[in-house]
Amino acid sequence: MSTAFLLCLAVLFTLAAIGAPIALAMIVGAGVYLAVRGHDPGLVSEQIIQGLYESFILLAVPLFIVAANIMNAGSISDRLLRFCVAIVGRFRGGLGYVNVVASVIFSGMSGSAIADAAGIGKIVIQMMTKNGRYTPGFAAAITAASATIGPIIPPSIPMVMYALISDASIGYLFLAGVVPGLLMALALMTMIFFLARKRGFVVEESVPLKRIPGITLNAFPALMLPVILLTGIYGGATTPTEAAAVAAAYALILAAVFYRALTFRALYEILSNSARSSAAIGLVIGGAMILNYIVASENIPGTVAGALQGIDVSPLMFLVSINLLLLVLGCILDATTIILVIVPLFIPACGLLGIDLVHFGVVVVVNTMIGLITPPYGILLFVINGATGIPLRDIIREVLPFLAVLLFALAAMVLIPDISLWLPRQFGYQG
Repeated sequence: MSTAFLLCLAVLFTLAAIGAPIALAMIVGAGVYLAVRGHDPGLVSEQIIQGLYESFILLAVPLFIVAANIMNAGSISDRLLRFCVAIVGRFRGGLGYVNVVASVIFSGMSGSAIADAAGIGKIVIQMMTKNGRYTPGFAAAITAASATIGPIIPPSIPMVMYALISDASIGYLFLAGVVPGLLMALALMTMIFFLARKRGFVVEESVPLKRIPGITLNAFPALMLPVILLTGIYGGATTPTEAAAVAAAYALILAAVFYRALTFRALYEILSNSARSSAAIGLVIGGAMILNYIVASENIPGTVAGALQGIDVSPLMFLVSINLLLLVLGCILDATTIILVIVPLFIPACGLLGIDLVHFGVVVVVNTMIGLITPPYGILLFVINGATGIPLRDIIREVLPFLAVLLFALAAMVLIPDISLWLPRQFGYQG
């Protein structure tokens, strides 16, 4: 590991620590490395552009962002919430269950934890805190925790990025996230069950059974989006990127034509916000590609793999060690940076130890999602704090029990690979 590389890391982490955008920190750090080593920036830029143009799968990212923003802007989210209230709102602490179930359903449309928390999550918080039924801190905490499910159940923007750096099948990665996502939802609902009885949460007025078919029919077109998405991918009709385009088009038709809840002005705002979000992610990807070029120049993955050959380490011990490292990094770095910059260092070691890359990808993505609610730098905590004004200290205090059960679910995924791999194997995966 050269002095130039250490200087690059020092600049990157220093800028990130003082609050500079992570994309800027990566680009400046990489620029320092290139200057010290005398590399031609033009050559690096050419490789980055070629990498972006050759990565057809990256087009799925802005398309999923557009689909999620349309879902939030139209009345689709409201219809889905009414459906969730009708199904699980009748139990003690019912709106807590509604929060989790809504995240599970919305995860099949957005692929983004932040889109989930800032969109449908904000609406649920308002419902939960109305008339003082739940404390603002609890409502915000369960919203942040359940939003982590968004990128686990397909579609998933972080899984698209992991597929980019690992060459794992994005289709099988999507399938592998279904059962873990449901396990996370079950873990959160179990915690809500205990807290509801311990704190004496109210029992909501139940929706009459005769109204449920009508509410379900009203939400049915929106509920069909995940079905269309996954059927297209696994039926062989579309690639994941084409499926993302279908999802965006279907969401637009649903909101504008079927529900008549989208104006031209609202559509302009959606496309503008989606473009800004996509550009921000694009900058991070560009910075990560420069760093990956640097990492390859320094032969860091080969060094890591060589070091593992010299020590007796089991696949389980390796996975536990990587998880502990990523959990620590998740407290200070965002998920995109971890997946694009840190995880590629360990991909060769996975091959050496016989660790399935699809299983590893799910574990990594779940780990980074848990990092989104891990203090002190849990991005979802800040997103909800900014969107609702609920004090950050209240959110952090209430999120700790949910963080604990999510870590338990993560441990189960690490110890039992079949939690991730069972469903892909039903569709022919040989891993």
